[in-house]
Amino acid sequence: MKLSQRVELAEGRPIAAPAATASAVDLAEPAPAAAGLLSTPAAPAALASDALSGLKQRAAEALFERMGARFGDSGATEEELRAAARDELTHVIDGERVPLSGPERSRLLREIEDDVLGYGPLQRLLDDDDVTEIMVNRHDQIYIERKGRLQLSGLRFSSEAQLRTVIERIVSRVGRRIDESSPLVDARLADGSRVNAVIPPLAVGGSSLTIRKFGKVPLTVRDLIGFGTLTLEMAELLQACVKAKLNIIVSGGTGTGKTTLLNVLSAFIPDNERIVTIEDAVELQIQQEHVVRLESRPPNTEGKGEVTIRDLVRNSLRMRPDRIVVGEVRSGESLDMLQAMNTGHDGSLSTVHSNSPRDAIARLETLVLMAGMDLPLRAIREQIASAVNLIVQISRLRDGTRRITHITEVQGMEGDVVTLQDAFVFDYGAGVDANGRFLGSAVATGVRPRFLERFEDLGIHVRPGIFQTPASAHQEHPWKQ
Repeated sequence: MKLSQRVELAEGRPIAAPAATASAVDLAEPAPAAAGLLSTPAAPAALASDALSGLKQRAAEALFERMGARFGDSGATEEELRAAARDELTHVIDGERVPLSGPERSRLLREIEDDVLGYGPLQRLLDDDDVTEIMVNRHDQIYIERKGRLQLSGLRFSSEAQLRTVIERIVSRVGRRIDESSPLVDARLADGSRVNAVIPPLAVGGSSLTIRKFGKVPLTVRDLIGFGTLTLEMAELLQACVKAKLNIIVSGGTGTGKTTLLNVLSAFIPDNERIVTIEDAVELQIQQEHVVRLESRPPNTEGKGEVTIRDLVRNSLRMRPDRIVVGEVRSGESLDMLQAMNTGHDGSLSTVHSNSPRDAIARLETLVLMAGMDLPLRAIREQIASAVNLIVQISRLRDGTRRITHITEVQGMEGDVVTLQDAFVFDYGAGVDANGRFLGSAVATGVRPRFLERFEDLGIHVRPGIFQTPASAHQEHPWKQ
């Protein structure tokens, strides 16, 4: 007997005659329209879907009645709540006396748990390690990024109300709010995954939710080398730059992996140094023990109580930091960060949105002007040239891979222009393979950075050969192919 027939029998309805082309109903997804062209509400698949939706709704309501107070217990862990909810749900479903097979029962329990305690249909996407980004355009359209490619997930929320419930559940757990007076918000999940939500009236077609997932295990420099994001020679240079306390800006567009690269660079910071991180929403996964994590705060419903990134940067100078790590500069805090870099707080790290190292300099100039100070452009450029030592440009190529395309030294000023010198650049000339994947990698330009003298003073050594161009390396070692 099919699931739809068992559900109808349990609810006291006569069993509908099975359609010749109708397939067994999947518990988690509605039957496709092409699976028999079911157009009438009385079709078995539609009846079973309605019956299961009703069963899920009744089970969820019964669960809230049985343990509603426990959901608000701050002393209970999520694992304890899930275990208790699973036990209660088992009793609820037994009371419904709906004949379900073992797999059907397990899936029903999981879906109700996700609706009540988790994030509804998003939960299975969050649990899927291959999914790196989740994009909800509206309640019935969910896209995902898997292995660098966008695709429609096939999952959906049952209604706009369910999507809003999930959004409010996410933002309330980090002390944020979202409503018609404040219809957009940045938040994070418990694992640090970045969340952005927009609701009507700003989101015209229905609430929108974007989640950029972070891996459960932070990526290491070995992982990035394995992915082809950077080469071993680049990793050796970047490690030496961090240990030598150079001020580094990671530049890149949206979704290129700036925060991931910042995490990897921060892993090179010695364990005996005090690190202060400053972010809009906590995302960095610093592995050292001596870390103070600061997070900005939006204004409350009365428009008061806001604490900006700029406030936190200023305050961090009084916290005796060895390193200041700013998740991203996007406004006037860039001026305070540059001043900190110029007043003894070497080794600072940050990210900025831009498409090239030269654009990163122009972007920093613009951000400094947003601080409201009437500074001449030359003075701003001198500040940047003096404060920033290295720009690491990371890009997302059209094959979906993320690569470091430039490692660029900021050498100083020549006239009114900030002078830059590339140490590594990505070789696009190697072409692509049959799958459209770029075959090239970043190669040395042959120019030795000026900051190598600083390495020698500090006793930090890098192999001279890492700056050789591929042509010169082949001439020196012609037997290497």
